[in-house]
Amino acid sequence: MNVYDFDKTIYDGDSTADFYLFSLKRHKKILLSVPSLLGAFVRFYVFKSGSKTDFKQVMYRFLRRCDTEKDVADFWAEHRRGIKDFYLLQQKDDDVIISASPEFLLEPICATLGIRYLMASKVDPHTGIYSGVNCHGKEKVRRFYERFPDGKIDEFYSDSYSDAPLAAIAEKAFLVKGTELKNW
Repeated sequence: MNVYDFDKTIYDGDSTADFYLFSLKRHKKILLSVPSLLGAFVRFYVFKSGSKTDFKQVMYRFLRRCDTEKDVADFWAEHRRGIKDFYLLQQKDDDVIISASPEFLLEPICATLGIRYLMASKVDPHTGIYSGVNCHGKEKVRRFYERFPDGKIDEFYSDSYSDAPLAAIAEKAFLVKGTELKNW
């Protein structure tokens, strides 16, 4: 089986950031949450205080001002073209997507593409509250083995060295930079 990160790997961009901007255009009241988002950003990235999950929960508060199901459907209708050609040309039935992006955001596009196996951050689509921890780094490996106890990764693809734990358990791993694939 082949395993893929999603953002900047098979999708040309960051789906969460793109969805935030998409939502902001539709729901101007999201701007009211910018001060708390800036505060959380400074706490986490400048003062190194709190967890990434804590930061993201503050960021996801914007969902409270959205019609999430409709917005997600409309987002993918417009952004489906962001799925990279290299992936579409080599896609297999048993592909696995493991991403830190919210599960509710990736489920529709995975269904559209016929991807059956998705592991992503479990975030309430209405409140932005996490159920569990951010699906990142070693957490991706834990979730992979939880779902596939005897799983073997033939090929792994990611844009980020933060995915080194998954790359380490794959037969072959590739670093994706734009449209270029490099051996890990």
